[in-house]
Formats: sequence, C-alpha cells, structure tokens
Amino acid sequence: MLSINLLINIKLILVNSQSNHYFNFEDDFIKDLRCIPLCVRRKLDLIGIKLKLTHWQDFNLIEKNKIVDWPDSKNDLIDLKTFLKEITSNSKYGEAKEIEISINQPWQNKNKVPDQVLKSALARGINISVEKWRNLSELDRFAFCKLVRPSHEHNNLDRAFDEILK
Repeated sequence: MLSINLLINIKLILVNSQSNHYFNFEDDFIKDLRCIPLCVRRKLDLIGIKLKLTHWQDFNLIEKNKIVDWPDSKNDLIDLKTFLKEITSNSKYGEAKEIEISINQPWQNKNKVPDQVLKSALARGINISVEKWRNLSELDRFAFCKLVRPSHEHNNLDRAFDEILK
C-alpha cells in the first residue's frame, strides 16, 4: 500500500508538471477554460496540430480537462495528436490541421534568450541572463516567446514577467 507521503509527492509532481500547469496570469479565463491555456498550446506545437479556438470552445469541460491533463511524454503526445484528430474529425469547423512540429524553436533553446524576449524584458527594466533563461522550464520559455510576439496583445506580459521571474 502506498504511504500518504508518497501519494502527496505524486500529487505534487502531477500538479507542478509543465504538461498541465496553469499560470496565475491566465486566471481570467482558466475557470471556464474558454481560451486555450499555454500548457495546451505548447503540447499542440510539440505535436504539430493547429487547433482553432472554435474547436476548443466546442469541447465540453471534461474533454478540455482531459487535454490539459494529458501527459507530455513523446508517446503520450502521439496519442494526443490522434485523439485531437478524432474528436475534430466531424467538427463543423473542420478537422484540426497538421502543421510543422516545433523543433529548434527559440523556446526550446536553453542557451540563448530570444531577442524579442530580451527586448521586452529590458523595456521593463528586467535583465534575463542566459543562466536565468536556462533555469526556466520549457513551458516558462514557451510562454514568454508566445506573449512577446508582435501579433499578441501583451495584456498578460507584465504579469508573466512578475510570476515567472519572481
């Protein structure tokens, strides 16, 4: 029988996993999961699936939570891709599209802070060293790279810097 301490430790590992981690700066839409959380967007990039927001909004809360909680090992991600293709196969928005799988993206490189992230940080009086960047989780780096894009509204960028670099 598993000890209580072991069960607590297992739960902490699951809760703190980047595969299902919500950022506090996402809290305005996490309660009802009306938007795709960054932990899911990272998994979508890793499997090369373009899931429309309309697809996501068509999923029920059980399906959304299942996707959020889906582990991110290589084999699990292959299964997630199959699952998403299946549940969108009859969608009125069309099947989720395959896109290029994210390989060698700036958020996957621990050894170089992307210029746009560095520029955005410096504009806020924050210096992100390579050492600090290297110590961030892949999800943290992914979040910064997505939030600093010129096409993004940057509404949560200040909160992201505060939360991730605290």
